[in-house]
Amino acid sequence: MAFYTGDLPGEPNLPNDSNISLAQGSFYSNSNASGTSLRKTQSPSKQSTRSYNYQQVQPKNTVSAQQSMQQLAQPQDQVQCQSPQNEKNLVIQNPPLFMCEPFIKTALVKGSYKTIVQIPMYVDHYEWLALNVFEFYNHLNKFYGVIAEYVTPDKYPTMTADPRTEYVWMMPNSRTASLPANQYIEYALNWISNKINDQTIFPTKAGMAFPPSFLKDIKGICRQMFRIIAHIYWNHFEKIVHLSLEAHWISYFSHYISFIREFDLLESKELEPLSMLIDNLEGQGRIIKVENQKH
Repeated sequence: MAFYTGDLPGEPNLPNDSNISLAQGSFYSNSNASGTSLRKTQSPSKQSTRSYNYQQVQPKNTVSAQQSMQQLAQPQDQVQCQSPQNEKNLVIQNPPLFMCEPFIKTALVKGSYKTIVQIPMYVDHYEWLALNVFEFYNHLNKFYGVIAEYVTPDKYPTMTADPRTEYVWMMPNSRTASLPANQYIEYALNWISNKINDQTIFPTKAGMAFPPSFLKDIKGICRQMFRIIAHIYWNHFEKIVHLSLEAHWISYFSHYISFIREFDLLESKELEPLSMLIDNLEGQGRIIKVENQKH
């Protein structure tokens, strides 16, 4: 069992808006925010002007007062691993639904996401990261919204991914504490929302620069999003299939993994819960292949 600590302190204040209609628009259109205006320059040497605005986004679910975690300190990225010898064989002998056909080959579009994730000419590097992370978060928030009612503390008392992985919190006394999956996810989504809506981190006004810590924040956001994705894949994929959203979901995931690989935003150890899926998609030529990943 691998334990990964979260890094999200504080008590969230979330709106009660968990009902999402499938008629409200596509969950994932593979458009990569083509309708959003980016900050661009006329040439690489000229200054650019911001012309886009991030809409205020909030997670779709609530955390009750009884679930307050005010005593949590800022967790650290610390990993504890236990890998029984037969665990790997168990996964191979009993592949999860998302590794079975036809789902493993389902997609909205064919081909690689390489060209989609690359920075367009004259677009600011941090601007591109900010825009894409904003879009990935919005899509993930919608996906989670349609299954949130099933992520109950009694059914999912811990935040798990594969059978070997649980994501936990570190308390002020340096001891780890397990949280119900819904509470962990809601804290994570709220933390990401606060980051995105913070003008000092994701500036939208002309003349405002990205902070020196921006890349660290981006990596932290991508790490938390992956953990939510891994939980959904391993615990709720059949619900995604029941809603006929599997093509949207796997296309979203392929896009997301290609993006974080293109910009080296996650270490390979974070990707281990979905390494089988990533390897398969890589073999299909649908996601970016990285020869030298960080371990």
